[in-house]
Amino acid sequence: DVDLAVNKDTALPFLGEKGMLQFRMEVFNVFNHTNLGIPTGYKSFAGAYTDVGMYSEAPAGTAGQITTIVGNPRQVQLSLKVAF
Repeated sequence: DVDLAVNKDTALPFLGEKGMLQFRMEVFNVFNHTNLGIPTGYKSFAGAYTDVGMYSEAPAGTAGQITTIVGNPRQVQLSLKVAF
C-alpha cells in the first residue's frame, strides 16, 4: 500500500506578510493494488460427519474461494487552503 502527497505553496502578498495559498493533493493506494481477503473454508463439506471420521458428501463447490477484498481502492483527495 503506497500513499503519496504533493504540496504547492503560492505567496499572496495582498493578504499580508504571511498570506499564501496552498494546494495539496493526496493519493492513497497509488498503484491500486488489490489486497485479497481470506478464502472461505468454514463450509468445506456439505454432508454430515459420519462415525468413520469422513464426510458423507463431496467438498462444497465454494470452498476456498476468495470473495472479499481488504482495504480500499485508489482514492484521490484535493484541498485548497488560504492562510493569512
